[in-house]
Amino acid sequence: MMEEVLNIICDETLTYQQQLLALARLAENMDDTLQRSPEYLQGEREGIFCDLGEGLAPYRPRYICPDYKQLMEKGSPFLGLTPPQDLLEATNALLIMYHHVPSITSFPVYLGNLDELLEPFVLKETPQRAKQILKMFLLHIDRTLTDSFVHADLGPQASRTGELILELTEEMQCAMPNLTLKYDSQQTSDDFLKRCALCMLKTAKPSFANHAMFTREWGENYAIASCYNGLKVGGGGFTLPRIRLYECSLKAKDPQDFLDNVLPRYVQIMLEMMEDRIRFIVETSAFFKANFLVTEGFVKLENFTGMFGMVGLAECVNHLLGIEDPRRGYGNNVQADDLGVKILQRLSDLVAGFTSAYCDGTDHHFRLHAQVGIDSDGRENSPGARIPVGAEPGMLKQIQHAARMHGFFPTGIGDIFKFEETWLNTPEALGDIIKGAMASGMRYFSGYLENNDVVRVTGYLVKKSELAKLDQHKQSLNNVSIFGQGARDKGNALDRRVEKREQ
Repeated sequence: MMEEVLNIICDETLTYQQQLLALARLAENMDDTLQRSPEYLQGEREGIFCDLGEGLAPYRPRYICPDYKQLMEKGSPFLGLTPPQDLLEATNALLIMYHHVPSITSFPVYLGNLDELLEPFVLKETPQRAKQILKMFLLHIDRTLTDSFVHADLGPQASRTGELILELTEEMQCAMPNLTLKYDSQQTSDDFLKRCALCMLKTAKPSFANHAMFTREWGENYAIASCYNGLKVGGGGFTLPRIRLYECSLKAKDPQDFLDNVLPRYVQIMLEMMEDRIRFIVETSAFFKANFLVTEGFVKLENFTGMFGMVGLAECVNHLLGIEDPRRGYGNNVQADDLGVKILQRLSDLVAGFTSAYCDGTDHHFRLHAQVGIDSDGRENSPGARIPVGAEPGMLKQIQHAARMHGFFPTGIGDIFKFEETWLNTPEALGDIIKGAMASGMRYFSGYLENNDVVRVTGYLVKKSELAKLDQHKQSLNNVSIFGQGARDKGNALDRRVEKREQ
């Protein structure tokens, strides 16, 4: 362990804050308080299971989505904050509270629906004054909440606040915060959709969430947090481990054996591990007993759920069918896609069949999540249910494919598209494509221009200029630049097909 400590404190590419977090994570992962079954440990050694760095003595839920409206209306006695009276006080109160919202990253993964929170205050200011304050607010977030899993939401309706945030997003070109528009065909105007699509091309944000789909599953009061995670406001996600389906498929004799025997066995092992982890967080750690977010009602235990993560569906399917060329497999092959749907249906049924002591808000069941992958996955496990990078069949076919898969994942899934520069001339055409994608059943749509500095790696944003710093063994302020570098080098995550506009 001392060698690992020394490696961290001598790493010249890490800022002081990054060293501090790395040392804390090292300590968490050296603990053995939370016992794990021999079957789980064996699966972990074989690469089937991954806890995504949650540690062996979890002391907070992985994702926390406070109800920031309460801060605007009542303030916080613990933080010594009274209800804000103007935009400066409102943004200051939010920045103070963000500092005290934990998560797996030690940064807040949800900043609130910013236009709803701030619009009453913005309307009291002159446009110039409002823009100045919002610029300082966004700059503070980018420079202090230095992690691209920090996420804010907009919409579904247009607002002055939303317009100003989009304008500033283009001007400032910051990687933080991640940003989502909750798109609803009945509430989001075509003009605002076009405006957001143009901003996405230039800055890799906002992404577009299918508001109708999320509200059917979560109700109106939901958050898009971290990468693209759908969760309840006033709650969050207890835990997000994941199962690597490709490694699972190596245990199967054929597709039927995988569906009947292999998948059920490993899913059950992970479900039991998740339940043990949640019990520890709720019953042993102090968070739900003493944290001010709980005692003041910003979050409630019953609004949390367990997130059952998966990666590598494409490689799993291709292996089971004996397909070696990914360009002829999942995403490009009806038989492969049909098997993918069959696997997801089986996985969904298995997860839904498990009853948790907690997770009240989701009827005591966990919910599926298509995890965006980590750099160590390499090329063997594509994120979630995505088509492998380099095997994309073209945007329209990819959207049709996504529409078959996205409905299985209430806690999040998404697809990413890389566009050539000429799309800047026709943002309304891109808006029409996004509308069609949402209508077809796509849950989450992301994109960026191929020549952008700010790009979307898997679910998070980085700057290519920051990756260049790491390549030169210099420090990057964004904590996830190191993940982006690994995903670029090991998983070719930035080599997506470029979508060209038909002339």
